[in-house]
Amino acid sequence: MIAGHDGVQIATTSRGNGPSLVFTHGWANDRSVWTPIADDLADDHAVTTWDLRGHGESDTPQPGNYSRQHALGDMNAVVDGTNRPAVLIGHSLGGYLSLAYALAHPDDVSALVLVASGPGFRKVEARDEWNEAVVASTKKLGLPPGVEELSMHVDSMVIDRLTEITAPVLILLGERDRRFAAAAGLFQRDLDVRDTVIVPDQGHMIHVKAARQCADAIRSFVAGT
Repeated sequence: MIAGHDGVQIATTSRGNGPSLVFTHGWANDRSVWTPIADDLADDHAVTTWDLRGHGESDTPQPGNYSRQHALGDMNAVVDGTNRPAVLIGHSLGGYLSLAYALAHPDDVSALVLVASGPGFRKVEARDEWNEAVVASTKKLGLPPGVEELSMHVDSMVIDRLTEITAPVLILLGERDRRFAAAAGLFQRDLDVRDTVIVPDQGHMIHVKAARQCADAIRSFVAGT
């Protein structure tokens, strides 16, 4: 455990030696989803996985303590425990937070790996639709009150500032993950995308279903940056 933003205890796992890789999972998951990839890459990298607040073994604070800034404060505490700069690897919400972190702390980020991720929404209507779906999913999954805030969008800060991010980027996407295909195109336009790997016959959880292909792509990308 480490003390994250505002003293909330954040669960982390670190192993291996080499370039620093920090893995951030998606909403309603936990750090265990990275285990196959992390075990593979720990052979020649320093790998850190962590649980977002309200997830896995991290603390679950009261509602009102799950904003983007709370999450980024926790991520900063995690990155502080590595040999910076680090490669940030994020799935879905984790990719979005990695982009936001790169905007706030560019010197701490050597590269980004965006796994089935998006940059948020410019249109208020699109944000509202997304947020309604998150609230519904929270109730369906029986998640702790307040946790939904982590995945809800309140502005277009990240998508509006994509061109400010200079770190090299690898995009990993499942062929059947159509929700995030448009985001990949936007990333290719606005970011320094070095490679886009589309895994055949896979959906949103490609890091779980196609762990070996993802690990191989990450290893090759990091070696070339």
